Amino acid sequence: MTQRVLITAGAGGIGLATAQAFVERGARVHIMDIDAEGLRRATADNPSITTTEGDVARPADLDRLFSDVCKQLGGLDVLVNNAGIAGATASVAEYPLETWSAVVDINLTGTFMVTQRAIPLLQESAAGSIIVMSSLAGRFGYPNRIAYSTTKWGLIGFTKTLAMELGPLGITANSIHPGAVEGPRLQSVLEGRAKSSGRSIQDEAESAMANQSIKKFTSPADIAALTVFLAGPHARTISGQVFPIDGDSKSTV
Repeated sequence: MTQRVLITAGAGGIGLATAQAFVERGARVHIMDIDAEGLRRATADNPSITTTEGDVARPADLDRLFSDVCKQLGGLDVLVNNAGIAGATASVAEYPLETWSAVVDINLTGTFMVTQRAIPLLQESAAGSIIVMSSLAGRFGYPNRIAYSTTKWGLIGFTKTLAMELGPLGITANSIHPGAVEGPRLQSVLEGRAKSSGRSIQDEAESAMANQSIKKFTSPADIAALTVFLAGPHARTISGQVFPIDGDSKSTV
């Protein structure tokens, strides 16, 4: 069976790596992202990927998305809920309400709306799967990142409820919880810390891995491979589960 896959925030990072991994296995993939240039790059590198520009928190954008999915894929077997934002870095006492609302709108409400619209299509699949991209912050508290941590924890309850409701329909649902992920964003963070501390980037990298048993940052390709497995034929009885992929981190700090 050729899988038909929808990935939100699929134009870069984990999302793009996941799209490429599915395509390499013969799947037909549609990605949504707010990054128009990123979408253009994704399709230039792989013309078999189709796209919709839009925001998961905007119902009108989701109207276009699912119209495109039906047109381009003709149905849906796999939904990868990857869209999310980090929000502000601030204490609870000083956290801006408008930022809290923005994080909740995308990380929780956007994921809910996409999933709700996808369910009728997944019901028609012989092997429907939903993967929810949470975070290390969805297993531990995260000081000064209250909105991000709260929403990523919320996605666990969301996923487990999906598994219970949709299991009788043959649809699996699982959440993945990456820790620090290799790439430009992490490199930028390490460079910023090094500039502030006066230490080397290598020193900051070692400090960032101090709470990990395995002293290595996670590759987007490894997260993509886990996603492909959970949506594959050997994971049809795996549902409602939490999958950390973080070097056995003990905390977010």
